Amino acid sequence: MRIFHLSAECYPVAKVGGLADVVGALPKYQNLLGLNAAVVMPYYDRKFVQENEFDIVFKSATLLGTRRLYFEILKEKTDKLGFELFLVKIPGLIDRENIYSYPDETEQFIAFQLAFLDWISYSGQSPDIIHCHDHHSGLVPFLLYHSKLYTRLNKTPTVFTIHNGQYHGAFGWEKFSYLPEADNTKTGLLDWSGGINPLASAVKCSTTYTTVSPSYLDELSINSNGLEYLFYLERAKGRGIINGIDTEVWNPATDPMIAEKYTAVKVAAGKQKNKEALCKRFTLSLEQPLISFIGRLVLEKGADLLAGSIEKSIIDHPGGVNFLILGTGDAVIEKELERLKDLYAAQCNIYIGYNEELAHMVYAGSDFLLMPSRVEPCGLNQLYSLRYGTVPVVRSTGGLKDTVIDFGETGGYGIRFEQDTIADTCYSVDRAIVLYNNTKLLQQLRKRMMALDFSWDTSAKQYIELYKSIKSTII
Repeated sequence: MRIFHLSAECYPVAKVGGLADVVGALPKYQNLLGLNAAVVMPYYDRKFVQENEFDIVFKSATLLGTRRLYFEILKEKTDKLGFELFLVKIPGLIDRENIYSYPDETEQFIAFQLAFLDWISYSGQSPDIIHCHDHHSGLVPFLLYHSKLYTRLNKTPTVFTIHNGQYHGAFGWEKFSYLPEADNTKTGLLDWSGGINPLASAVKCSTTYTTVSPSYLDELSINSNGLEYLFYLERAKGRGIINGIDTEVWNPATDPMIAEKYTAVKVAAGKQKNKEALCKRFTLSLEQPLISFIGRLVLEKGADLLAGSIEKSIIDHPGGVNFLILGTGDAVIEKELERLKDLYAAQCNIYIGYNEELAHMVYAGSDFLLMPSRVEPCGLNQLYSLRYGTVPVVRSTGGLKDTVIDFGETGGYGIRFEQDTIADTCYSVDRAIVLYNNTKLLQQLRKRMMALDFSWDTSAKQYIELYKSIKSTII
């Protein structure tokens, strides 16, 4: 089967969050299982593009309303990522450095989708599945099935994966003219709450939609930033498939970004060496448990709970626990954490920003990874921490609930808590400290965690089964 994955992000080309990690890994593992999967994404003037060679495989023009846009489709020459990588380049619109936050972001992503559809339509390609990821490609199912321009392709099944249902990409009907002529009786499929909502449209129009964990599929009808009733209505159309991780990139036995490579057999010694390097860099005590947070400093991730939880834990355990934060986001949250760094320098440090190499070191050198998320569709950080023998301390929501079993339960290995409160978070920190001081049990849990299989192999097979299932229903 020929599969096109459409996404705004793909690691290592351009990354902001977990979307990039998924799109950078899933097609590679699908190809290893016999598919012909490719990724199509916008062109970004970033390091990967600058350091690799591309062929221009297609040139044409598309219309964004009355605006004529010339575009090129570039293909990476060597397929070095394990799949074909295609970039959509539109001079002056899709050729910039950053991925998001431009004032004409709506125009960027509409143009990206139109150029993709024009390319596969005009070039005579006939993919078996078009797999769209998040709202940035959410208009494709509607356009494919209800625009006269793409009649040749309107039997092509579409899969739409929701990585984060909080972001819809919605815009006003005044921009409806940007879209090509469509069946006027079907325009209601674009609408939600009086505007054009790409995520809602994709849920309505795609052949099937998926979420990145089974629990998140259920939670969308309770919390999806205004689309709760839609997900209630369309529940039967959805399927939850837990994300995997790229076990070649995330492997403590071969990871070139960590201070000491290790396996489950030598997990204690290996983690100790990495902890030494991490504590030296951030002037933290080596003897105390090190609890880290990696991620965006936003409410969705529970980052507003960090400062209060850290301060209370330090006061309750003076000299008995250390914290390290790696992330960027809300300026107020950043300022609160910087204040803690100044007040409790011996027990708390923070790195504002994102650093891929440092992230690997944090997973390898930390004893615990804290994730107090309010919303976590799947979560990859807890899967990385398990791979590196770092105990995840997570709120019981979304994919965290599906992938972390509390060590108090049979076969458990992590720490879970229910409420997104400082009190619940601190109670879990207390449990982590007790666990840290039980060396024998901690080592047993580390080995148990590292033996778990959260690779993409299983998830990729589930997607292939889904593709085959929906292909068989298309006449």
